[in-house]
Amino acid sequence: MVEKRVLLPLVLAALVVGGTASGPSAGTPRHAVPSANPISARAASRIVRPRQTRRLRAATWRWEAVIGRRRSRLAVPLDTRTALRFWRRRARSIRRLAAHPPHRSGWLCIHRYEGSWRDGGDPYWGGLQMDRGFMRAYAPRLLLRRGWANHWTPLEQMWVAEHAHRGRGFAPWPNTARYCGLL
Repeated sequence: MVEKRVLLPLVLAALVVGGTASGPSAGTPRHAVPSANPISARAASRIVRPRQTRRLRAATWRWEAVIGRRRSRLAVPLDTRTALRFWRRRARSIRRLAAHPPHRSGWLCIHRYEGSWRDGGDPYWGGLQMDRGFMRAYAPRLLLRRGWANHWTPLEQMWVAEHAHRGRGFAPWPNTARYCGLL
């Protein structure tokens, strides 16, 4: 520790002396030296990294699959500003839509009587107590990718229940739906 205290002032003094020394470069300001990077600051700000665009596109496609919408498409390369703007807007709008399932208050009421969102007890999983057949019928891709419903987010569980609701209503939850006044 003592050596660092002694060396630091010596190094700083050497830099100051070296910076004020007269010589062929003494008259040239430091900022006037051309940089090794030929890309200007303005051009660098226009470069789009496709990794961010890919992440936004993947998030958009994931939520579109959960909600039950067709995948968005864009016929522009990912390394363009147009693609980045499109996928940023699309990801924001699909997340906003996903955050508000149509029967959210009904699913929250059913959840209140059923179990924890992380309930992993066999034969029913998740906050809406979905069995294996239910998950296979209404969320086969989610089941393959993430496992049983106790590994899904509450929003994913509600959207799977929403898919079931389109065809069956609240019938898969007869008692709790009755308690909540949904049947």
